[in-house]
Amino acid sequence: MKLWLHMELAAPLVSFGGESIDAQRVTREFPSLSMFTGLIANALGWSRQMREEHQALQDRIVFGVARKCLTPSDRMMDYQTAKLEKGEKVWSTTGVPIGRAGGLASYVGSYQQWKEYLSDIEHSVVLRLDPQDKQPNLEEVAKAIQKPARPLFIGRKSCLPSRPLYEGIVKSPSAFLALQSILSEEKQDFRVIWSGREGSEGSYTKFDISDERNWRTGLHGGSRIVYEGRIEGTKPE
Repeated sequence: MKLWLHMELAAPLVSFGGESIDAQRVTREFPSLSMFTGLIANALGWSRQMREEHQALQDRIVFGVARKCLTPSDRMMDYQTAKLEKGEKVWSTTGVPIGRAGGLASYVGSYQQWKEYLSDIEHSVVLRLDPQDKQPNLEEVAKAIQKPARPLFIGRKSCLPSRPLYEGIVKSPSAFLALQSILSEEKQDFRVIWSGREGSEGSYTKFDISDERNWRTGLHGGSRIVYEGRIEGTKPE
């Protein structure tokens, strides 16, 4: 029997990232492997420079997520713009401010972004570490999620959870069955995804997803197999 960390991701707004082009920053419907890596690392108080530790942690994470079906009102777009002159700089993910290269000294331009969010969401998550005997272990991660070294957010830093993430530890042979036991009393149906490392359960769709980060280079890439299925809620008599 495997041990799973049970978390509930509830927030007014979340953004899980996705394949973005230029200023269009989209969100996935489900959280990514790289997001959980960053979430746990942040709870543990790791620094961005701990690249090997981040990579090793990501390689060990196995998870499944259940969510309600989306409706058009679940999505919103935030339009952002800023006036940037040639000499002004902005912060980058490397921690070093960057500016505009070339152009006239009097150049003035608008920096625009369209950022997509999901609104009023609740995701049920089960997560384990494989192998389980390495550091950090699941018990250490569970303690860090309950008392994080820094504030936690779900996706972007503006996406703060509306309640504590930690819900307990669940015993189950697979991610799908763990989620099924958690949601056994729910009246509604849920869409579910889980890692291909867990194998298939019931009726499912199998596909490739690109949601990993190469923490050594700071770039996203690669792909992994995931399954998508459905957990049906308890029907009224």
